[in-house]
This record gives sequence, structure tokens and C-alpha cells, in this order.
Amino acid sequence: MKKKGMLAAALGTVLAVSIVFSGCSSKQTVKEGAGKEESGSKGGASKDGAVYTKLYGAEASTLNYLVSSSEGDYKIGANCIDTLVEYDSKGQIKPGLATQWSFDDASLTWTFKLREAKWVDHTGAEVGEVTAQDFVDAMKYQLSPENESANVQNLFGIIASAENYYNGQVYKGGPDKEGNVWETVDFSTVGVKAVDSHTLTYTLDKEVPYFLSSLAYIVYMPAYGPQLESLGKEFGTGADKMYYNGAYYLEEYSPQEKHVLKKNPLNYDADSVYIDEIQEIYNAEYNTIGPEMVKRGEIDYAEISADILDDWLKGEDTKNLVSRERPKTSYSYFYCFNFNPQFDAQYEPDNWRKAVNNENFRKTLFYGLNKAKEVAVIEPSNPDDFVIRSITPPDFTFNAEGVDYTTVGSMKTLEPTFDEAKARGYKDLAMKELSALGVTFPVKVLMPYNPSEINWDKECQVVKQQMEVLLGTDFIDVVVEAGPADGFLTEVRRGGKFALMKCNWGADYADPETWTDPFYQSKGDGGYDLGYKYGNIAKTIEEGTPSAEAAKEYFDLVDVAKGMKVDINARYEAFAKAEASLINHAFVLPYSISVSKYVATKLNVFDGQYAPFGVSNLRYKGQHLLDQYVSMEEYKSNKQKNLK
Repeated sequence: MKKKGMLAAALGTVLAVSIVFSGCSSKQTVKEGAGKEESGSKGGASKDGAVYTKLYGAEASTLNYLVSSSEGDYKIGANCIDTLVEYDSKGQIKPGLATQWSFDDASLTWTFKLREAKWVDHTGAEVGEVTAQDFVDAMKYQLSPENESANVQNLFGIIASAENYYNGQVYKGGPDKEGNVWETVDFSTVGVKAVDSHTLTYTLDKEVPYFLSSLAYIVYMPAYGPQLESLGKEFGTGADKMYYNGAYYLEEYSPQEKHVLKKNPLNYDADSVYIDEIQEIYNAEYNTIGPEMVKRGEIDYAEISADILDDWLKGEDTKNLVSRERPKTSYSYFYCFNFNPQFDAQYEPDNWRKAVNNENFRKTLFYGLNKAKEVAVIEPSNPDDFVIRSITPPDFTFNAEGVDYTTVGSMKTLEPTFDEAKARGYKDLAMKELSALGVTFPVKVLMPYNPSEINWDKECQVVKQQMEVLLGTDFIDVVVEAGPADGFLTEVRRGGKFALMKCNWGADYADPETWTDPFYQSKGDGGYDLGYKYGNIAKTIEEGTPSAEAAKEYFDLVDVAKGMKVDINARYEAFAKAEASLINHAFVLPYSISVSKYVATKLNVFDGQYAPFGVSNLRYKGQHLLDQYVSMEEYKSNKQKNLK
């Protein structure tokens, strides 16, 4: 994990230019050059004409980074589309497409000066200049409901009039035949403007302490306006259906066959791109085939699963081929309860609906899961190091005094969740209360997994065995089932085809509000937003279940915290109270931070961009393709060099 001092320094860089401090000048400016570090300054020279090859086992559902919030969908966009700001290998912010920026607190307006940059097509041929209008057009595309973007909520309450424009009309007062007056909202009222070809402004709806850090996320990526207008919903449906301004362009996209990314020589920072070509080859059995291909030197990367790890670490011919992924605090894993089950009748959705709306039933499972035993599937040596008791990972962000958010206010009162005595006690209460409601036992707990994710099936089997032994098969029947490898999130999580499932969330910006995004559901005139949030907690309110008041409490606490913009300490205290409420009512079960996978790789993972939010960690820019696979000793040495 990243050292506190380093991450605090990185966050401090963001806050220094994005938070309006009382008594400061009304205008703050940052120019290119301050604190900038040359990308890929370590790790040795790449091979001439370096081609990086790896397998993949699950296909993206779309290339359209403007509409998808799934990392699997926007990995290509992350490497092919540049953002206004970037992060270096140590997590320090630096200029990207913007060379300088300033903020005026009187008008709540950020102004960005853009560098000269080019758009290219899938052959690498130049098609046009990158202009401020490309950012405007991309945001308009996302805010047009017919494009069905899953990212628009990230703009609501942030960019002035974004939500009003998306909804089409705004209430102005006065009577119509229903007693209301409505006015159509024009896009010109939305707080994004191209002042000229190289000057872009964002006007905020209110003060947003973390705004600058959010610019490294897909929702603020540009797209070539004329192409968006001509293609509409066809944008991003093929390599030839989008243009590229990033480190790479997508030469070939053959679904379930091959992806080929080529270095973009017209990119403004091409000298920091050391890998000339990236080839991703589809193979549904990549989990087992990948390591064998590494032995033969046929690919440059493979994950090493738990069932072969010991043999690889002991084998004379493989022990020096194994290293690890870069530790990161950008992801948190947790178990979600589903309050809007849409799974088949054989799994008894109505019975589950009654059970999950009983807090004592949820707490039985909450305290009954031995998280360390499950983490040990991936990390047998030190599983407790990765177990967490909150949704927000430790060392993710710090308040104005440098105090870790996970130790602030109500967060510091959170206790370890595995407790056998408590689990049995809540089981007795739950069985009595649920029996009175006509719930039948054992309650079927549908727990699906994605078969393309290494070790997930093994984790599910550990959970099933451990919880059924502790709680009894007279109480629960954990049903482990493989979901589809392609489209898993759409089919299973968003489709509501689970009862309890391990989920994850990656931070989009440097503020605890980002960890409310999977759960918080806002209330409009038509009720709470349903359908796109994990577990659909608001369903308890809509149906008036026994858990409705607890759900309202969480939503109300988030509303209060979101309203605090200037006093960072008070803001963090408020979000801590909200997160503790979510956890203490067992709406979600915190599980672990990302466990660094064991891998065979020819990349020094510490060469690449890093930030605990946004798309930085997905980028190949700055990385070198080495002549050999990185050993564990080399990995540890590279890690120590990066910490200096």
C-alpha cells in the first residue's frame, strides 16, 4: 500500500489548486512545469519496436467511453483518449491536454488552456485538431438521454444546469393547467463553454472540493464533435467508429478475437510512450492457458492463480517469473445485498425479498463471513492485511490535518465484522422474526461469479462452505452459480440476478463522496432513482419495508455531507457518519482492498501512471517492455525505488 506521506502529498497537490480557502485570492492559477516528472524515467530502455502481448477472456460491451461506467469497457479509451490532467508514477498531478488552469471563486468557474493536439483515425491518419469544443460536445452527448450514458450522474450537482438539461425542463413557478410553469432548458445554460479553440471553461453548480482530480475520469474526456454528431449511438461501436488523441490508437477491434493498439506518433507526449504496439488476444481459457504460454515466452503477461502459485514459486524454471501487481487503494471490494431480486423462480426471489429486508437476517450474514479465510484464496500469507471494515479503503484520502478519513468521526467506531457469537445471536432473532412473516428455511442465497475472473469461483466455494458450517444449512443455502463471462455486469449485477454478491467500486476523484456513488440514490419528483445502483437500497423505501427508515437515514446523511463544501474537516465527519450508518445497518458488507495479484509480467508496474481514482492505473504510457519477466526481488526493488 502507498505510504501515507506520499498519498497525503499527492492529495495536497490536488487540494491546493481545487479547494477554495477562506481568505485566499479569488483566482488561483497553475501552469505547466510545476512538479512535473518525466514519465517512464525508470526501468531501462524498451526493446526497439516493442510489442506487448497478453490474453483476455471477457469482451468489452462497448468502446464508447462516454456511456459506459465499466472498467472493462473503458480500458481502451483510457489508453487512446487523453484527459485535461494526468498523474505521474508517484501519484502527483501534472498537465495533460491542459497546460495551465485557474479557478475564480466568485463565478465558480474553472478555466483551462489547451495545448496543440491532434485527432487521428484507426489507421493513425490525422483527422483534425483537438479543440475546446470537443469537450463541450462530449458532455452534451452524455447529457442527451437518448444516448443512455451511465456516467451522467457524475455531472449532476457538479456542472451548472447539467441535471436540468438532462431532465429537459425546469420548474419556474406560476400556474399552468396543473398549476405549474415549466421552461425548456437549452444546452447554452450548461456550465461548459468553448471560449475559443484552446480555452475551455467549466462553471460549477456549487463549490466542489475535488473537481480537479475528477478530470482524470472518463466523464470529462473529449470526443471529436463532428464524428459524434454524424454517428450518434453508433459512436464507439468499432475501431473505425471513433477517433483518438491519446498515447495509442485502436488499429483493430475484432470482438472475441483480437485488439491491436498502436503507438500514436502524433500524440503531444509520444516521447513518453515506449511500447509501440499492444496486442490483446481473446481466449476463453486464458486463466489456464496464459501461464503455460508464459513458460514458452509467447506472451508478456499472465495472472498466476492460487491453485498453481505454490508450484510456480517453488519451481526452478518458474520461481523467477512471478511478481505482483502494483498495490492500489483505488478499489474497494464489498458484498452487496440485493433488495430488488430479478432472478429465476427456482431461487425463490420473493422469499429472499422478505429475508433481506430484515436487518437481523442481514447482520447474521454480515457477522458470519470470515473475510480473512476468503482473502486467503488469493493471499495465503497475510490475508488480514487486506481485510477492511469500511467501504472507503485506508490511506485513500486525508482531512485538512492529514488524518486518514477511515479514522475520522464515526468511522473510527466501526468494528471487525466477523464475530461467530454475534452471527449466531442474530440468526436466532432473524429466524423468529422471519418465521412470523412466512419465510421458508433454508433461505436460498444466490451468489453468482464471473468465470473470467481468476479465483472468484474458489472464493465463492470458500464462502459457501464457511458460512453454511457456521450458520447451518437449516438457515441458509448458498447457491454458487457461474454467470456469463461477457456482459456479466449488465446481465447479473445491473439485471438484479443475485441475492448476495461480491462487488467492487473504483474511486473517480479524491473525496469520500466518490464511495457513496454505488449506493446513494437521489429522490426526484418520480421517486428514488432505481435500476443502476448496487443492490437498489431505495427499493426498501418504495415498498415500505422494515428497513425503509434506515435507508432514509443513510440517504439523508449523504445529502447533508454533500452540502458541505468549504470546511473539509466537517465534510469528512459528515461523510463518515453516513458511511457508518450504511455499514451499521448492514446494507453492505465491507470485504477487502484490492489484493495485488500474482502475475508474470515483462513490465515494471511502477513505471506507469498512478492515482487512487480515475483512469491513470489503466494506462500503458510511461511503461517499458523489458527483455525478461520481473522476478519478486526485482518487484520489491522497483517498489522501494518508487517510494523514494
